[in-house]
Amino acid sequence: MLFELEDVTKTYGKVTALSSLTVAMPTGAIGLLGPNGAGKTTMIRTLLGLIRIDRGRGRVLGLDIARQQLDVRQAAGFVPEDECLFPGMVGVDFVAYAGELCGMGPRDAIQRAHEVLDYVGLSEARYRKAETYSTGMKQRLKLAAAIVHDPKLLILDEPTNGMDPQGREELLAMARDLAHAKGMSLLFSSHLLPDVEAVCDYVMVLGGGRLLASGRIDDLKQASERQFDVRVKRHPEQLASALAQAGILVHLGEDSLGLELPPGLSLTHVWQAARRAGVQIRSLRPQRSTLEQVFLEALKLGSRSPRDVPDANL
Repeated sequence: MLFELEDVTKTYGKVTALSSLTVAMPTGAIGLLGPNGAGKTTMIRTLLGLIRIDRGRGRVLGLDIARQQLDVRQAAGFVPEDECLFPGMVGVDFVAYAGELCGMGPRDAIQRAHEVLDYVGLSEARYRKAETYSTGMKQRLKLAAAIVHDPKLLILDEPTNGMDPQGREELLAMARDLAHAKGMSLLFSSHLLPDVEAVCDYVMVLGGGRLLASGRIDDLKQASERQFDVRVKRHPEQLASALAQAGILVHLGEDSLGLELPPGLSLTHVWQAARRAGVQIRSLRPQRSTLEQVFLEALKLGSRSPRDVPDANL
């Protein structure tokens, strides 16, 4: 198990940031979703042992978050959303310093710093002062500092904020590589659902400090009972016409079409329409809900009283 939290509650005065949060997530790439004020940042700080919780217990990589905070932080890497660079320090020294903070010797830390700067694409900027870096370069530098000690868990908090489209795609590619080729577990917190879906296999949704949904993304994206994607060998327009005549709603693509069965009609009517049109159907698959729909449905459930929500795992 990557991390486990049991009955964790954290308050700031009259504000409850985490409310009896219980969750267990496996190793892998996990997306952390939730609206502003959902408790995402507080949960990250809890996992890293950076704050004292009011109630509950937890483990990260088998380490107790209350008694083994330093061990947790040595085993994890963290890319914070906020600015954390030191003015006047060149990139390679910043990364090497992060390595030494994690217990590496000076020689090993500087050697490893050069290696990870090459990996994140900052080899030519390694001797420039960090404050001269662009937004995208700063994000890459923070990533290099977070992975310099080869952590088992990498936590990224809004890592693509403020980045241009190309830089965003490159950072997402690195996150995918770390998770799926390098075997590093990720906790990827972002308000950009396409970023989460591009990197992560699992997702958890927080709202009001409570767990609203969790699980494998593919499992949470439910198959529709009325909407389908159809691919044909040729002449999709002929099938579209036949389906429309049968009262089936159709959206025509280049070599495929999407359809929606109104009440009272079934897939039998689709096959009958294909036979009348003389068109061969190559595949017919139910459409699946998007991650955005999963997220919105979880928030909808979360807006009800906790006693009214039947199950936090959709």
